[in-house]
Amino acid sequence: MLAFGWWGKSRTKNNSDFLVAGRRLGPFLYTGTMAAVVLGGASTVGGVGLGYKFGISGMWLVVAIGVGVLLLSLLFAPTLQKLKIYTVSQMLSLRYGQETTKVSGIVMLAYTIMISATSTGAYATIFVVLFGWDRWLAIAVGGAIVLIYSTIGGMWSITLADQVQFVIKTVGVFLLMLPFAWNAAGGIDGIRERVDASFFQWDGIGTQTIITYFVVYTLGLLIGQDIWQRVFTARTPEIARWGGATAGIYCILYGVAGALIGMAASVALSGHVELKDDVYALVATELLPIGVGGIVLAAAVAAMMSTASGSLIAAATVARKDVIPFVASWFGKDIDNSDSTNPEHDIRANRWYILVIGVLVVGISIVVNDVVFALTIAYDILVGGLLVAIIGGLVWKRGTGLGAAWSMAVGCVVTIASLVIYATGIIHSADGIYANEPIYFGLASSLIVYVVVSLLTPETPAHIRKAWDDRLAAAATDSNPDEEVPALAK
Repeated sequence: MLAFGWWGKSRTKNNSDFLVAGRRLGPFLYTGTMAAVVLGGASTVGGVGLGYKFGISGMWLVVAIGVGVLLLSLLFAPTLQKLKIYTVSQMLSLRYGQETTKVSGIVMLAYTIMISATSTGAYATIFVVLFGWDRWLAIAVGGAIVLIYSTIGGMWSITLADQVQFVIKTVGVFLLMLPFAWNAAGGIDGIRERVDASFFQWDGIGTQTIITYFVVYTLGLLIGQDIWQRVFTARTPEIARWGGATAGIYCILYGVAGALIGMAASVALSGHVELKDDVYALVATELLPIGVGGIVLAAAVAAMMSTASGSLIAAATVARKDVIPFVASWFGKDIDNSDSTNPEHDIRANRWYILVIGVLVVGISIVVNDVVFALTIAYDILVGGLLVAIIGGLVWKRGTGLGAAWSMAVGCVVTIASLVIYATGIIHSADGIYANEPIYFGLASSLIVYVVVSLLTPETPAHIRKAWDDRLAAAATDSNPDEEVPALAK
């Protein structure tokens, strides 16, 4: 990973290279990097664990992720690629011309930091099994590797490392783990004889749980900065659409494979597993030959690293492009965070942002044991507060800046208030803070406010609509990918 990170450094000449790989990725690199960033520890280690506990229906978590990638790629990716932007907040500013929409950057920063912290903390599940290290040391070592290669070369280094990680995951899961685990379990007949019939039911995990996966992961993927930033790396709209669709199909197959491996493990490991997240490592160490098991464990680490690095550069990009300038404006300061006259200075500034946020992420992962709690809150606010304004801006021309701003404000407030109500038990729910209702309430209120306020306020000014339309129309011949978009909206 470090070697590929150094190779990526040689390709990084300017801001666009560092943040979006120069917007030059072809089909192979784009498909691999998109699949790598969305398939992390939860999809790999967690997916096998769900298959161990619930059978074939354990696939739904990863399938929901794959569907999210498919929908984003087929419906919105070509438009996003044409805009030549860096962040979700820039899209909102360009579409609506409203400075108030920049508050979305703060929510997106919290979300990307939590995603990165979750993936970074997951290293411990593998390194502790392999080496017997303390949890903090496992996180620090894994986090340092990701931080180094992400910092020195930015998106180019991450993309090249992702290709290695993508190959390792593919070989480890499909070509090694799946056939070895099924052979150890005696094939489908051996599994049928020793498991409950519910293991072969598509809804064995529960309909409500399946709905939860699609609400949280599919909708979250449609608007996540870490996913959008990969869309921005595509060379053409066609690559963004079909390369992404291929990655989505790969994710669905990956989810099915993980569930099948878990099913086989439930027989081959004879039920000697206390925690379902330990199943993956136990399959590698107990069912696979020495050497082969090492590749499979490397596949899990690769999955975690690809997600951690993708969300880390996303967090740094949002912090530099959106949050810091927005917060500075509160104090009457105007920060120009792009120095197009000195590309090396611009790259150096990006590196500092990644370094600082990366150290913060590693610290959070070490100190906080239950980052899933914070991640759940970030996902809820992201979907409940921002989804309507972002998707509305892409599909509804009548949507206005005030409609978007009020939609985000109301959606976030309602989502947070609902989270507090369910967490404190004012309204009882067996799921507590993990209940779906806060997202539902946030989405409903956000949609109502967006439609009503947009219809009651004047249409988006003609010059802003023209800037948006011109940007899309000129994308095919755009020769300046470093051009900053917010100036157009102003």
